[in-house]
Amino acid sequence: MKPKLHKLPLSSDASFLYKTLECDYFNNPWHFHKEYELVMIKKSSGTRFIGDNVSHFEEGDLALIGSNIPHLYRNREEYYKKNTKLKANSIFIHFTKDFLGSHFFDIPEMELVSGLLEKSSLALEIHGKAKKYTLNKLQEMHDEKPSQRLLSLLEILINLSYSNELKPLLSHGFSPNNSGDTERINKVFEFIMKNYNAQIYVQEIASQLNMSIASFSRYFKHHTRKTFSDYVIEIRIGHACRLLMENNYSISEISYQSGFDNLSNFYRHFKKSVGIIPKEYRNMFPKTF
Repeated sequence: MKPKLHKLPLSSDASFLYKTLECDYFNNPWHFHKEYELVMIKKSSGTRFIGDNVSHFEEGDLALIGSNIPHLYRNREEYYKKNTKLKANSIFIHFTKDFLGSHFFDIPEMELVSGLLEKSSLALEIHGKAKKYTLNKLQEMHDEKPSQRLLSLLEILINLSYSNELKPLLSHGFSPNNSGDTERINKVFEFIMKNYNAQIYVQEIASQLNMSIASFSRYFKHHTRKTFSDYVIEIRIGHACRLLMENNYSISEISYQSGFDNLSNFYRHFKKSVGIIPKEYRNMFPKTF
């Protein structure tokens, strides 16, 4: 079996997919598709898994994900509770390299766009003016006719191809590995997301999958290019970053709520991952009244 291959149908009057998704929470499993994906988070927050990258996402986040890169967006636990009023909303575009013909992106005028698509093999997080421009265009496309949407997509791609505000998310040299068991790897992600803020034991998830610890460790690294412990730490740091931005708890409380067993351990991993200590990170997001 392979990570779930997604294929969303096109309408009869379009060569690419433009879709607005409104739901209680994002529920796509770990999946991939041959199409490039430009995805905007219009509403909600949580953790995203893209290739070997795991990081926090929130409203306004924007990414260009290359062909065949496995990915998963998972909302925070609050979104899955009964009677919650929280909602998730995104806008995304799927298109193939040849949706305008086999050699369209090979013409001289599209040289930079072709380079952009190559760079998207590392998944690109979009920032700054390029992000603001693209977010506006994506929302405007909702009311456009198919022919105008096509022009808008080309304008977005051209604008992004000139931008220096694109950040690769994946490790250099990352190569998609789509030869695994979707059901099992999704079970692992579910286990991590439900237990990352408490003591977490690799033998527990290994036994749930009927695997030895050594076999599970190889299996997990095969799919994510990272060790299980490193992956859990990244999720904990992402959770801590969100709490620091909200500015409602002390740093020691955030350390505990994020699953770290002591404060010095939290500081060490936070500095290694983010580059600054938690207090400095918090000061980047002053509280307003």
